[in-house]
Amino acid sequence: MNRRLVWSVVVGAAVVGVAVSLVLTLVVGKDDGGSDKKPLGASSVGSPTPSELSASGVTPTEDTASPSLSAAVPADGYEKYDDAEGFQIAIPEGWTRSTVDSQFGIAVVNYRSADRTRRLQVYQVSEQSPAASFELYLSDQTGKPAGFQKIDLETLDDGEFTGSRLEYLADTIKGDPDVGTWHVYDERFVAADGNIYALASYGPDSNGSDDEFAVLTNALEWFCPPYTSCGTDSGLD
Repeated sequence: MNRRLVWSVVVGAAVVGVAVSLVLTLVVGKDDGGSDKKPLGASSVGSPTPSELSASGVTPTEDTASPSLSAAVPADGYEKYDDAEGFQIAIPEGWTRSTVDSQFGIAVVNYRSADRTRRLQVYQVSEQSPAASFELYLSDQTGKPAGFQKIDLETLDDGEFTGSRLEYLADTIKGDPDVGTWHVYDERFVAADGNIYALASYGPDSNGSDDEFAVLTNALEWFCPPYTSCGTDSGLD
């Protein structure tokens, strides 16, 4: 996948190990589409100032300008979006944005379709590696959505990219409507700033998983972590 090439120019910062916690289960799926839900357009959201970053516990890199992956545009039906949390991503056109507070890293950002039956979630991971994060999530000490059924857990490490992807089904997702069975792709990976992020794509299983996978892969291909420069030499086609 092209998104692996995005990480070929990795900022030379080591991932800082932190104690394994249950923070993921505290934030994933909690958003109820609260008061900060906003319609998204092509215009960018302004980036926080360095003082705001320091207050939030984020350490700016030397280049704190809004990232720009390339002059190319995302696939048809998608738009490039500069999020207020500092990252860049591609999302389906017409989706709305909402956030919930996180106990680690950036706020949990949710993008949803107009009918709320599809969702893309972005958050930062506290565990030492994508594999450790999924080990914790799949353990008995972490709660799961009702009807949780693991389909596959794939290690995506290839020497340049470090990540894992979990595919699963669930009967219900907290804060989202009843669509029958949900189909979810959850990918956790080391980004260009050396931190670990998760992108999770949710949708009804009744129409297959192609839509959810397309949302995930387009988001990954255009993802640039907070306050990191991802230029045209990043390896994107």
